[in-house]
Amino acid sequence: MKHRHLLLIITLLLILPGLCPGAGEAGNDTWTGVERIIAIGDIHGDYAKLFNILELTGLMDAKKKWIGGKAHLVQTGDVLDRGFESRKAMDLLMKLEKEAKKAGGMVHALMGNHEAMNVYGDLRYVSAEEYAEFKNSESDKLRTAFFEQAMDESKASGSGRPPDRAKWDQEHPLGYFEHRLAYGPKGTYGKWIREKDAVIMINKTLFLHGGLTLKYAADSLPAINDRLRAELNDFALLQDGAVMATDGPLWYRGWAEGPEAALDAEFTQVLAKYGATRMVVGHTITPSRQVTPRFQGRLLMLDVGMSSVYGGKSVGYLVCEKDTCYGMDGVRRIPLPAVH
Repeated sequence: MKHRHLLLIITLLLILPGLCPGAGEAGNDTWTGVERIIAIGDIHGDYAKLFNILELTGLMDAKKKWIGGKAHLVQTGDVLDRGFESRKAMDLLMKLEKEAKKAGGMVHALMGNHEAMNVYGDLRYVSAEEYAEFKNSESDKLRTAFFEQAMDESKASGSGRPPDRAKWDQEHPLGYFEHRLAYGPKGTYGKWIREKDAVIMINKTLFLHGGLTLKYAADSLPAINDRLRAELNDFALLQDGAVMATDGPLWYRGWAEGPEAALDAEFTQVLAKYGATRMVVGHTITPSRQVTPRFQGRLLMLDVGMSSVYGGKSVGYLVCEKDTCYGMDGVRRIPLPAVH
C-alpha cells in the first residue's frame, strides 16, 4: 500500500501517548505578591474576543506584543472546541507565554476539560472549521492513504462490508489527521496541553476550570496537577481517574450550580485546606453573562458565554489589583464582594 511507512509513524504518534512519557515539566503552582491579575474564562474558539480582552486590559498591543509587564494572565481552560479559531487562540497564548515571562509577568493557560478531551480523543465538540485550520496541500492525499489502509484492514479481518468512502470522508474531514497528530504526544498542541497545570493559586486565590472538592483537596496542588498530567500521558490511567471524573477539577459544577447554604461548609473547608480566600472557575456559563459571585464572593464564575457559538456579546473578565477584585463587561466595571 502507498505511504505505508508514513502511515505507521503517524498512527504511532496518534495512539501511543507512552512514546512521550513525562512530556513537559511542571512549573510552580503558587505565586504571591502579584500586583495585577487578569482572568479570562472559556473562549471556545473565539479568537476575536480573546484578542479584544487582551487589548482592553493593556496586556497586549495591536501587534500582538505583550505589554503587560509583571501582570499575570490566567485563562481557566476551554480555549478549544465549538468555535472556529481555536488554533489561532492557542498560538497567541503560546506566544504571549514566552513574552510575558521575559517581562517578569506570567501567562497561565490552565487545562480545561476540552483541552483534555482533544488529547485523549473525545472529539464530539470539534467543529469543521477547527479541523480546517489544520488542512494543507497534502491533506487529501493523506486522507486517501488512511482510507486505503482502512480498506486493507477491513479485507484482512473479513469483518464485513468495507467502509463507504463518502461516509469516511464525512467522518474524517480534511485536516482531521493533521489535527490528531498536532494533539498527539509529540504534536505542538498535545505537548503544550500535557505540560499544563489544572489548578494554581495566586495571592490566596485558587484558579481552575471546573471546581475543587474535598475529595481532591486531600492532595496538594502539585500532586493534583501531577496526577492529571500523568493520566494524559498514559491513557490507561484515565479509567476511574481524575481527568474524566464528573467531580474532578476539570468537570465539577457543584460550586457553580448547587445550593450555597447546603454546600457552604464543604466549600469553606476546601479553601481552608490551601489557605485560600477565594476560588475562581470557568466551565459553567453564568446566567447573567457577567462575572458572577457566589458563597459571599468567595467563588467567582468566569464563563460568561463569550464565544460567538453561544451568541455571546459579552467580553467579560476578572481584574484583581492587589487585594481588590472586580468584574468587567467590556469597559464597564462590575463590583464584587470583598473577601478577606
